[in-house]
Amino acid sequence: MFVLVNLKAYPCDPRAVAQAAHSVAEDAPAEVAVAPQAAHLQGVAETGVETWAQHVDGVEPGSHTGSTLAEATADAGAVGTLLNHSERRLRLADIDAGIAAAERVGLRTVVCANDPDQIGAVAQLGPDAVAVEPPELIGTGTPVSTADPDIVRDAVAAANEVDPSIDVYCGAGISTGEDVVAAQDLGADGVLLASGVAKAEDPAAALRSLVDPL
Repeated sequence: MFVLVNLKAYPCDPRAVAQAAHSVAEDAPAEVAVAPQAAHLQGVAETGVETWAQHVDGVEPGSHTGSTLAEATADAGAVGTLLNHSERRLRLADIDAGIAAAERVGLRTVVCANDPDQIGAVAQLGPDAVAVEPPELIGTGTPVSTADPDIVRDAVAAANEVDPSIDVYCGAGISTGEDVVAAQDLGADGVLLASGVAKAEDPAAALRSLVDPL
């Protein structure tokens, strides 16, 4: 299982969370990664934890003030990027351009979508993985894997119909080890989560509770 901790724009210490994630990842039965703000990518990568960007723009080097360049993201130590998170929605053309930019520098890609139909659509663009995240469940503590298991099953089926090699993750409300196990039982290859770790008083303990049941 792949566990990606999205720090969003939470007022946490990204290096402290990254160090906790790195310590847990060393003997965890899962791949653990952290996605900080762009300004913190290098500092997080320096901890040794697997580091992901929260977003890259589908632009080439040049006159693109304010854009997040894939080359700069990779130079900072990121190995992958999220695209089309529900808090950073993109048009299909922009997702396609973002995937191309990521591929240009060897970044792995996870494209988020609201439901199985959207999962099938974005899978057609050829990302490494897709993630189903019903926006109404994000931050609620109610995991999609229990609120509506069919969404996860149908998302897996939709991605597999396009390309069985595309991994399928689920997010929204993931906060316990039981949530992660439930996602795995429904066919997911990983989970995305945020506040359950980013807001935890002890991020290492929170992460261990997530991965130990695996």
